[in-house]
Parts: sequence; C-alpha cells; structure tokens
Amino acid sequence: MQFRYVIAGVLILLIGYGAVKAFPLLRGPEIRVDPILVEPEHGFTTLSGHALHTETLTLDGNTLLIDEQGRFSKVLTLPRGGITITLKAKDRFGRTTSLDKEIIVP
Repeated sequence: MQFRYVIAGVLILLIGYGAVKAFPLLRGPEIRVDPILVEPEHGFTTLSGHALHTETLTLDGNTLLIDEQGRFSKVLTLPRGGITITLKAKDRFGRTTSLDKEIIVP
C-alpha cells in the first residue's frame, strides 16, 4: 500500500514539473523593451530589449536579429517629434504578439 503512495507522489511531482516548464511555451511570445535612449545631439535613438519564446522579431516590418538569449538592439535615426514604432514577435507555433511604442525625440 505504501508503494502506491510513493508512485502517486512521484507522478504528481513529474506532472507539476512538466506544467511549470511548459507554461512559458503555452503563453506564447513576449516582448520586453528596455528604457529607450535618445541622443538628440547626435540624432540617434537606441532601442533594445528582450524577446522571449520568439522565432522572428520585426520592427515596422523589418526583421531584427535576436541572439541566443533573446536580446535585440537597434540604433535608429528618427526625426524630431513623436513617432510610434511597432514590434511584432512570432513563435514557432505561429502565434504572434505586437507592441506599439511611442518615442519622442526632442
């Protein structure tokens, strides 16, 4: 009788571990953007961040390179004033997410 409880406990632990590891994959892609660095005297804006569980990442339709940890960085030349950029991430299962970010260049 004790052996059944041990087997049941091990199975519950394995199912729980599998659920914890599978949850991020079930949630889909995620985009996190670091604080945007604007250098108005040079005209450059640095956009960087982290794309989790992502196969492809685009910035306004142009592909961004992602390293093995999901980090990305892009130096942009933006006009003065406000602009909205769109980041789109797609995972290997075809699920997508997008993030609109407004940047104000003084």
